[in-house]
Formats: sequence, C-alpha cells, structure tokens
Amino acid sequence: MKNIVTLIYLVSLSASLLANGVVIPDSAGIKYLPLISSTVEVSVDGQVAITKTTQVFLNTTQDSLKIQYAFPMPLEASALSLFYKINSQWYEAKFSATEQDSITGGGETTVDYELITYLGENPLVYSFDQPIHSDSTLTVELIYVELLEYKFGKVNYDYPNDYDIIADSIDRPVDMQSIQFSLLSDRTITDIKLLSHTADSVNNSGTEANIFYSAFEQKADQDYYIQYSLSQEELGLYSYSTYLPDSLIPDTYGNGFFMFVAEPDPSENQKVIDKVFTLIIDRSGSMSGDKIVQARNAAKFITQNLNLGDKFNIIDFASDIKSFRGGHVDFTGENESAALAYIDNLIATGSTNISGAFGEAIPQFSAASDNTANIIIFFTDGQQTAGITDTDQLIAYVDELVVQNEAKISIFTFGIGASTNERLLTTLAANHNGLADFLGNDELEEKITEFYLLIRNPVLINTSVIADPDLLSEIYPSKLPNLYKGQQMILAGRYDDPSPFELTLSGEAFGDPVFYAYEPVLSDSLISQYAFIPKIWAKQKIAQLLTEYYQLNPSTSKADSIKSVIIDISLDYRVISPFTSFKGSFKTEGGNDQGGTGVYTTNVGTLEFDAIPEASNKILLTCRNYPNPFNHSTTIAFEVKGGIHGLATISIYDVLGRLVAEYIIAVEGDDEYEFIWNPAESHPDLAAGLYGYTIRLNGETLKGMMIYLE
Repeated sequence: MKNIVTLIYLVSLSASLLANGVVIPDSAGIKYLPLISSTVEVSVDGQVAITKTTQVFLNTTQDSLKIQYAFPMPLEASALSLFYKINSQWYEAKFSATEQDSITGGGETTVDYELITYLGENPLVYSFDQPIHSDSTLTVELIYVELLEYKFGKVNYDYPNDYDIIADSIDRPVDMQSIQFSLLSDRTITDIKLLSHTADSVNNSGTEANIFYSAFEQKADQDYYIQYSLSQEELGLYSYSTYLPDSLIPDTYGNGFFMFVAEPDPSENQKVIDKVFTLIIDRSGSMSGDKIVQARNAAKFITQNLNLGDKFNIIDFASDIKSFRGGHVDFTGENESAALAYIDNLIATGSTNISGAFGEAIPQFSAASDNTANIIIFFTDGQQTAGITDTDQLIAYVDELVVQNEAKISIFTFGIGASTNERLLTTLAANHNGLADFLGNDELEEKITEFYLLIRNPVLINTSVIADPDLLSEIYPSKLPNLYKGQQMILAGRYDDPSPFELTLSGEAFGDPVFYAYEPVLSDSLISQYAFIPKIWAKQKIAQLLTEYYQLNPSTSKADSIKSVIIDISLDYRVISPFTSFKGSFKTEGGNDQGGTGVYTTNVGTLEFDAIPEASNKILLTCRNYPNPFNHSTTIAFEVKGGIHGLATISIYDVLGRLVAEYIIAVEGDDEYEFIWNPAESHPDLAAGLYGYTIRLNGETLKGMMIYLE
C-alpha cells in the first residue's frame, strides 16, 4: 500500500513485509540467487533505529549473470547507503535524481506474483552495472533509518526473515543468520524481548539493552520481531539536538537540528476529551463481496469502542446517501444496539457519491463544540462517479462546508485498492488536520480498527508550539496534530542560535486553554549520539512536501517546483524519496572478506558508513578471525608484505562503537601474524554478541566482524 504521511505522530498502519533482499538474475534458467548468509545489526536510540543488513548470495550457475537486487523496505524507513562486493571488488551505489528501476528478470515480461507479494509496497530496487561471475558471491550491505512504531509504551522492531513466499525458488538452508539489536534510551527500558526466536542473549540495564540471536544451517523461514517497553512513569516533553559544522550543512536554515517528543500520561488519571465522531462508509457496488463485510466489521468495532460521553453517527453512501441518525447522538447502550443493527443491513450497490456523503456529514458538526474532538473517518475504494466529479471542485466544496459550519474537524481518509483518487484523499486530510492512508483490498477491517484505537482517547486539541525567544524554524509537521492518550507527537526542526529559550506546547482540554512550558537545551556542538536527527528532519520535510505535491496536477509548474525541492533535500541529506534512487556505482577503497562498510565509524553529520580501506599490496593484505562465531576464544590473523617493521594495533569494539580492548603486536617483516583473543578470561563480564575489530599498521587499516557466543 502507499502511505502518504502527513503527521508523523501517527505510526504506520501498514503491516511490515520487509525481509532479506532478493537477487534476481536476468536469466530464464534461475529465478533468484540463493542467500547463504544474513547478518542484521540494529542500533536504536530511543525509537530511532539504524539497521545495517549484510547479505551474501551465491551464483550457482555456470554463467555470468546480469542481476538486480530488491529489498522490501519498511514504509517509514529511508535508505542511507548501499554498498556491494561483486567479483572481489567493493562498490558504492550512487544517489541519483531519477526514479528507481522497475523489477525485471528471468527473461520474462511479468514478475512473479510471489515476488511482488514478498517485496510489499515499498521495495528498494537496484540494478547492478556489473555481471556476477559463475560460482562467485555477491555481498550487499544496506543501511537504513526508521522511526519505530510506538503504542502505549511499547516499541516494535520488525525485520521478517522469512523466505517462505519464495521458498520453492530458494529451497536451501542459510549457512549463517544473526541479528544484533542494541538499544539506548533516556527513558527506562522496563522490558525487552525477542518474541520470534529464542535469543542467545538478552541484557537490559534500564538505559541500555541488547539482544543477540544466531542460527547456522537453517532456512530463513521466520520473522525477527523485537518489542521493548519504556517506563510509563517518565512522560512529558523530551528534546534532542545536535549542531553540525558548516562543512556538513547544505542549506541556509541553520546548523542546529532538534527533535521534540511529547507524550501524555497513559494511566487512568489522564482525563479524555469527549469526541463527536462520524464514520463515513462507502457502500458502492465496487465494495461488494469481502470488502463490505470488512467495512461492516470495522464499523461495528468502532461503535462498540466509543467512550461514554461521546456523540456519534454513521453516514453510508453509494449513489444515494443514508444516515443512521439525523445528527450525532449520545453513545448509550440503546444507540449502540441500534447502530449495530443498522450496520448489519449495509449492502454494496450503486455509484460513488463522495460529495453527497460529506454534504450530509459536515453540517451535522455545526452543533458540535470546539471543546470536543471532532473527527471524521472516511473510506472509499473508488473515485467519485456521482455528485461532484471534478476533483478540484470537490475539494473546494468540502473546504467550504467546513467554513460555513464553523467546525474544527479532523478528517482522516483511507483509500482501498488501486482505484482511489489519491490527490483527493490526500488533500482532504491535509486541509483538515488529518492523515491519508492507502490500503490493500484485504486490509480494510484490520487497519481502520487499529487506527481508531490510536485516536480513541484525545487529551489535547487545537495544539500549537511557541518558542520564546523565537529561535526555531522549519518545524515539521507545520500543522500540529491533536494529542492522544498512549501516543506521541514528534516534531523536528532547525535552529542557528543555541541560546536558552522556553518552549510552550499549548492546546485546549475540556473547554479550557492548557499550557505546558519546557526549557530544553539546544546543543552548540555536534552530538554524535543524535546523528540521526538531520535524517528525521529531512524525512519530515519531504513528507510534508509530498503531501503538497500529491494535491497538485503533476504536470503543473508548481508541482514540478516542489518535486525539485524534494529531490534536492533527498540528495543533500541522502534520504531516498519517490523521485530519487540508487542508480549506478563507483569503486570504493574497500575490500576484504570480513565486510565492506564500517559498522562503527560514521560521518555523524550524514550517517554515511565509511568504507573499509583497501588492503594494500605493500603492507596489510588480509585479515580474518577463526573460529567465527566462537565460544571462548578466537584467533585474529592478518598478513603483511612489503618488508614493514613496526607495531600493529588491534582494537576491538562493541556494536555501539565503544572500545572494548586494544592490543599491540610487533611486526617484523613479511609474514602472517596471529593474536588469540580470549574474552572469557580478559573480560569475564563481556556480553555475547557482535563485535568489530580493526588492525592498524603504518597508516593502513583492515576491519572485520566476529560473533561471541560465550
């Protein structure tokens, strides 16, 4: 599905289909190259996750093959970099101001349905410039950032590792699979679990936690699903900021980047604002069959989960318009029973009169108070075919209805299937403090009921944020959402002056103005821990610009101008957008058999992972450690040529980049040198997990990775 994000505080409503990538050869003789290893390394700060996934594939044919790589990217994620090693040479994929390639392969004109299903609605597709030789491996290293799903104190990380959908084509065990999940949090981590597998190790100190899992000679047939819980006693307004040097700033908005997270008390002590609520249901002929069944079930669920004190109504439409009641009625047992009976009689037939549905629904809000949360949930599976059929006229009609009735209404729109009017639904939501989401035909019931639970309990409406003095700019989303119990409001913006200031979050609750004053500290220097904030800000701004873009005819000059701005931001901050992609490549200075890109060293301004320096023919040639994984000890070996004498430094780091140990080895000319690392003796408290090491000699560096099983 396509999710047009207008408010980042609402988490993605779409099921995650991401998994290990797929390599698709342009050959009718083989569908996909088999995966032989998969390593997933996740570093999370609060709720922002940076994932580095490394996959190795094998060309089992006797031919050199042209290939594509496809990865089912999470809907809320942005790819940061793509490195790959093919025919023993490392390359970095270029960011390009062009839309990505479509999926081809197998010498066929159409792609298998199983592959389309596997990749989901937001695949990253990359076409390699180089063919892969017979009986050789391809290593792909993809890094992406995402804001993780948050609900009522629980945060979810999902990396499905399941090839079942294409199992017939990749029917072999994977030599090695592992996931290392490391978490830092300002809020107390009350619990963390790997729900999908039996973890090798789980550690939680309250502010830091990690999970490690590995498997050998097993099929990739089960999702990775991690959930952690944050203390519900530590709520309020949190701030994060970092200040980048001039050399890393591509625009004029200021060197500072900040992010604020606001969250209300989720307990019973938190009073909930009453809702005036309308559900508008499409019952046109195209909704027949399973879709109308799902629509009825979703409507019943919402009706049964209203709050005492709420008022509600149900509008259903096709060619004609019907209403459960002539206006909003109190949520009582009697009205609930009557509404459920009304819903049971909904039958799909006729055309799609969207203007008529809003013409009936919006005037009913004229009697609503600004002290209530006034909400419309609207869904349709088609375009307007009756009433007002011109999109611009229909948008203007709904906008004018809201003005005439002097109502403050949040309109949330859902398009079902491939035939909806995206520009209409996106614009209605954007103009009226809502969200537009686009669902598959079989997702109506699940996604709309799930969404309703997110907005069921409003606690602050008509929100705004003010800085005194006015040091902040480029704040996104620019239209603040209402604040809901158990949910978060996340804002990202810019600043140049890191002076002290007061931030006030204001709104209305129960008819009275409410103010929350806070004195955050804006950093005046680069904070490596918050290197993700520029990415989040860029994603927020792109999301808002996309909302504006989708409201326009793409052939207009205004749409073209917005598209150009999106492309510029995407390239400047290396955040993939619908108009940019990875295309083409250039050789890196990388290359050894332990991995292509630095896991630990980052350019903190852009979160670009450094490539491993090339192994020189004169000094350092190769490095490796064996056994790997290991229980008690492992031997780190490296080869030297060129008659070098000196001291080699071996440094060992944990997954967060913290130095664990450092050793000096004397090098006396050409030879292979070995060092035995025994953490069971030297670091008895060291946790199992993924560790990196570097070997430095005469200005050259090699890097490797190893898995400690204890």
